[in-house]
Amino acid sequence: MVSDEEADVVVIGSGMGGLAAARTVAQFGGKRVLVLEQHYTLGGMTHEFSRAGRYRFGTGLHYMSASAGPFLGFMTDGRAQLSPLPDDYDALHFPGFDFAVPATRERFRERLKERFPAESDAIDRFFRTTSWAMAGLTARNVSASLPAGIRRAGAPLVERLFPSEFRSLRDQVSRSFRDPRLRAVLAARWGLYGTPPASSAFGYHAAVPLTFFMEGTAHPVGGPQELNRVVLEILERYGVELRSRQRVHEVVVEGGKVAGVDVEDTATGRRYRVRTDTVVSAAGVRNTYALIGKSDELADLPEERSAVMLFLGLDRSPAEFGLRGENHWFMPDLDDQESAQRPVGEGTLYVSFASLNNPAARFHTVELLELVDPKVVDQWRGTHERPDSYRKFKDELTGRMLARLEERWPGFRETVAFAELATPLSFETYQHSVRGSFYGLAATPQRLRSARAGCRTPVKGLFVAGQDAWGSGVVGALAGGLMAANAVLKPRQLGTMWRAIGSGGVARQPATPWEGYLRVAGIEVLTPTVRRIRLAPLDGSALPFSFTAGQYVKVELPVAVEPIERSYSICSSPGESGFVEIAVKHEPDGLGSGFLHEELEAGLALRVSGPHGEFTWEPGAEEGTLLLISGGVGITPLMSVLLAAADAGHTGRIVLLASYRTEAEVVFGPEIEALRARLPGLEVSVFATDRTGRIGLDELLPHAGPTTRVHLCGPAPMMQDLIGRLAELGVPREAVHTEAFVSGRSKESRREKAHAIAVAAAAAGVTEFMIGTVGGTPAFPCRPGQSVLDAANAVGVALPQSCGEGACGTCRVRVLSGAYETDDRGMFSADELAAGWRLACQTLPTEDLVIGQ
Repeated sequence: MVSDEEADVVVIGSGMGGLAAARTVAQFGGKRVLVLEQHYTLGGMTHEFSRAGRYRFGTGLHYMSASAGPFLGFMTDGRAQLSPLPDDYDALHFPGFDFAVPATRERFRERLKERFPAESDAIDRFFRTTSWAMAGLTARNVSASLPAGIRRAGAPLVERLFPSEFRSLRDQVSRSFRDPRLRAVLAARWGLYGTPPASSAFGYHAAVPLTFFMEGTAHPVGGPQELNRVVLEILERYGVELRSRQRVHEVVVEGGKVAGVDVEDTATGRRYRVRTDTVVSAAGVRNTYALIGKSDELADLPEERSAVMLFLGLDRSPAEFGLRGENHWFMPDLDDQESAQRPVGEGTLYVSFASLNNPAARFHTVELLELVDPKVVDQWRGTHERPDSYRKFKDELTGRMLARLEERWPGFRETVAFAELATPLSFETYQHSVRGSFYGLAATPQRLRSARAGCRTPVKGLFVAGQDAWGSGVVGALAGGLMAANAVLKPRQLGTMWRAIGSGGVARQPATPWEGYLRVAGIEVLTPTVRRIRLAPLDGSALPFSFTAGQYVKVELPVAVEPIERSYSICSSPGESGFVEIAVKHEPDGLGSGFLHEELEAGLALRVSGPHGEFTWEPGAEEGTLLLISGGVGITPLMSVLLAAADAGHTGRIVLLASYRTEAEVVFGPEIEALRARLPGLEVSVFATDRTGRIGLDELLPHAGPTTRVHLCGPAPMMQDLIGRLAELGVPREAVHTEAFVSGRSKESRREKAHAIAVAAAAAGVTEFMIGTVGGTPAFPCRPGQSVLDAANAVGVALPQSCGEGACGTCRVRVLSGAYETDDRGMFSADELAAGWRLACQTLPTEDLVIGQ
């Protein structure tokens, strides 16, 4: 080993099970947790990939229970946003008949009785048996997380109490019903956990399609990766360290106890050992036992299924074929014999339409899945460069799968603009699963009886999380992670953990910005270059946050595969609870504004965070004049101020000086005129600079003085000039509140400057600059290319701050000595600039600095 490190707990794998274990052990056990992921992307089967510059595909999460439930609610701190599938969410297609599965257990049961009235009593008995088998699976999985003595005593008791849990699915439906069509309907959807009816334990079928999905289903808004993003943000808050491209070669065992893990950083080739006495493996039972050299102990467990998945990108909406977002299951026969008896591509086929269920999706996608024996690709396993025969196999299989869609929906093939097929070899490579196992251990009675199939292992300090510790799917894997934590944490910590899980995680503090998706509820053209965009909650409820007049929101814009983030001032009233509005000017060559003006359509969901900013005004008892000065679309936040004043019945003097280049560019004219009737103290002057000139000293003179409060927003040159003019008129500097335009190019320019500084410093052998301060705070280091604000935050030096991108002007510092690159954003007058005032978020040192405040 090249080097040694230490951690309290090492988690192998960053799927939802590993992340659940990492969070709970860090949060409730106070442990230093290191997560090692072999893939280049964190998140396991919640991660997504993109193709053709527009299509995004999920890899494992296609739909889930309509309720996030306590487990997912806890992991996301209640931030999971789910978009419901249609009420009839699973359409089952058998030879000769179809059946649609509705939301709620009661409606499903009633529909079965309507279709099969002769077996009405049997249907009731079957649902009672289902509930009992589900209880048995829960009892088995919980007991499997307990110490060895309890597990040995509990296992036979569980099997005696819950015999239906251990029967095969085929056996249970055969015992329950005479009608083969009814048997087929209730045995369908075994693809949700991956083991065919002849082999699967009924407990798993009772748990997944017949319990978890019975209250309706949903898709994550923003895609599965949105869940991953939220979870990773939360883990960072608890100090969990996450590393990708880390291949664990061995779990080191000494004296029957975990002593560490041997790791390879596949990005650099570095080999190292992490010393620890606790390892939680979310890499699956088979991989885990291989890491301790005990694979032979799993010989009694049957082999698992893998999958082929076909990812399609469409140039038109699937809704043209009458589809509403429901899933479709194509069963080749009623008895659903082992898929190995049919050619691959002709077995049970699952088809989902994620783009119809994700309001944030811009382009339409379809995902097809068929569970297969991994032997179908044995002839190509181990080949580095896949031969032509493999490509031919994939092309022919793609054609067969597309033909099944075409048969159901004639003309569908013509909409396909992109197609890519994943095989068991793909899952071996990216998921690092044994022979491409898609759902982990086969969901069989043998698994239920095995002491190796659970979160406990024979090695002290080694635990298993994920699907193999509970059950299939992302939420099943999450539950497995909690079972691992149940085994790792001390009894006194467990009570705290389970109470927190029951409460749904940590609630957002009102002072922190909200993050999530809002729907574009309306688009209005205000001028040829300015649009007003209304954003509302997805479900029509009240806004999930409140704001103060003058604040802004950050919006992620899906201009390409990777979104860009832009900040936009709010122009609506803080008293409006149903929506928030922004006004956006179309800038020449502006990537974000171009999308909002040329491509945005009502109904799309956009990811928003907010509110942000200190450019605020609240109605109060202040005396004197409120002077609002805007240039162009800089009037946007000032409109929110005017509306807040009107809503509060403000009677004091308000002066609005609004400057535009031409009269055609005047924004909010009708709205301002209407506000005159509600604001008796409002005075408005509009300047068209091509005709009347700019706002200058003469225009300010009647309104500015020692008791004036100023809110100034507009282009940088205008703001710099007016800040100086206001100072001449005796307006105190602290009474002048500013906000500047920030374009995407501004941020890019700062990155380019930062890169150039870093390159020059490296060439000169400089690794850091020192930033000294006046007032007793110790000097702190700054990496070349890092801003003063980022460097201060990195070491915990407190500087005033808000937006971090030069819009608000909060992070004012005075540079007393040293050289740097900066962008003043028009936040200072010429005199202030000469005195050294700069924005810390925009200032990039090129040598040692001394700053003051």
